[in-house]
Amino acid sequence: MKKVLLFIAALALVTACKNDSKESKQKQIASSTEEKSESSMNYPDELQEVLTAHGGIVQWNKMNTLKYSIPKSEENMEYQTVDLKNRYTLVENENVSMGYNGEDIWVKEGATEYKGNAGFYHNLMFYFYAMPFVFGDDGLNYENAEALNYKDTSYPGIKISFNNGVGASPKDEYYLYYDPQTKKMAWLGYTVTYQTGESSDKVNLIKYAEWQKTNGLLLPKKIAWYNYEAGTIGEMQNEVSFNNPSITQNKMDVETFKMPEGARVFEASEE
Repeated sequence: MKKVLLFIAALALVTACKNDSKESKQKQIASSTEEKSESSMNYPDELQEVLTAHGGIVQWNKMNTLKYSIPKSEENMEYQTVDLKNRYTLVENENVSMGYNGEDIWVKEGATEYKGNAGFYHNLMFYFYAMPFVFGDDGLNYENAEALNYKDTSYPGIKISFNNGVGASPKDEYYLYYDPQTKKMAWLGYTVTYQTGESSDKVNLIKYAEWQKTNGLLLPKKIAWYNYEAGTIGEMQNEVSFNNPSITQNKMDVETFKMPEGARVFEASEE
């Protein structure tokens, strides 16, 4: 009987060692696969360095839900929620709520009539906030851009354009400028063609100077628009702060983005 017990104990030990070895090997394979997926993605080396400096595109792709708030005034806070995989959005403040549910952009007005452009605004701040990771989306093209010079620093640039049919404004162009030392994103240049559908030479410029780490990702704490004419950066125009950020692997119920009772579909004629 004692020999049987010893044999069973030995067999259990061998099995446990094999399982540990197997689990360790599986972890090594998973780690290797993750590293490979990070390094083998078809991005220019310069963009890859920027993404890595902000936590990595693999970490970003693990996430499902993004939330943050934007102070609109001393009394009014705006809350935004985004489904990162489907890009459903929900924007809520004391005057209006709006969102995108995968089919329609909708608006629910408060005490006053909403006179803005929900088609333009419902995901605008998300794209500014989710920099530089949204430049990892499909259907984008990359090329080197002329450096941006500001206060004795030259910021290397990457020009980003869209394939035909990608996004609501495929003729928009973006310019990502990054710190040559830290590789962190420093400036964003962009053109706006949403309403005209025509290419534009006017570049708007945003400074990204303050960051906050959230779940392993470096996301902006504050962004500021600057006057920008003929390659010269002028004075700051305005700034936007992002408070209480949350980015998680938890997936929101699709009902979160459903058009609520009393809301209306935003029509293209309102643009």
